[in-house]
Amino acid sequence: MNSGIMDIEAYFERIGYKNSRNKLDLETLTDILQHQIRAIPFENLNIHCGEPMELGLEAIFDQVVRRNRGGWCLQVNHLLYWALTTIGFETTMLGGYVYNTPANKYSNAMIHLLLKVTMDGRNYIVDAGFGRSYQMWEPMELISGKDHPQVPCIFRLTEEKGVWYLDQIRREQYIPNQEFLNSDLLEKNKYRKIYSFTLEPRTIEDFESVNEYLQTSAASVFTSKSFCSLQTTDGVHCLVGFTLTFRKFDYKDNMDLVEFKTLNEEEIKEELKNIFNISLEGKLVPKHGDKFFTI
Repeated sequence: MNSGIMDIEAYFERIGYKNSRNKLDLETLTDILQHQIRAIPFENLNIHCGEPMELGLEAIFDQVVRRNRGGWCLQVNHLLYWALTTIGFETTMLGGYVYNTPANKYSNAMIHLLLKVTMDGRNYIVDAGFGRSYQMWEPMELISGKDHPQVPCIFRLTEEKGVWYLDQIRREQYIPNQEFLNSDLLEKNKYRKIYSFTLEPRTIEDFESVNEYLQTSAASVFTSKSFCSLQTTDGVHCLVGFTLTFRKFDYKDNMDLVEFKTLNEEEIKEELKNIFNISLEGKLVPKHGDKFFTI
């Protein structure tokens, strides 16, 4: 790996991280995760600009760090894996099976990349690539049955026969704009299963075929919808097709506020720049297909 091509300081500058690179502790890990999820969007816009979603580290670095873009889990968590490993964290790639709400089951294929970080004999799950209101804001120690109250929700990890499950307990949500009360983008469940995973170490090569499938198959949610999601210090912005939302977590009485707005193509371009700091090179064709996808 040519360090001249991929520079860790350029990554830190991209995420706005100025703190310690030497203390390999939970505080540093949390800080880096939070900087990344607030700077690097969870997005699949390449697909809807007729461009590939690359899996190679140098291509991801070029897209995300140099060209100020985001990516999906296989990209942003691959980049995070590289960054954490580079500064000395003991980091392992893991594979996840994403829960499909309409089908009421986990995916058959391993379609999610997440990370495990080991510190002082403790294992933590770190994931910068799920986006929307399912995105963790802090690493979670792998203790079965333990609740992790975080700003977005309460996350819960449970283990059964070697399989781990990540779930969340969500707040009620208030939608001031009445015309969006029945939007298919709204999560209806208070208790939500997110994904399952095992602790079997993976390599990026394990995701090559699924990376191809997810960006080409008509059955994939990623070809069905164009999306871009970015966390803030108190909520999350999502653009799905022509619909822009902002969710403010716990705005009052244990309730989230979810604001909706429909944009035209010119406004999409403006908001991508203003909110997500993205300027696309290709022409985006916004898409809101019928595959299940919630914010």
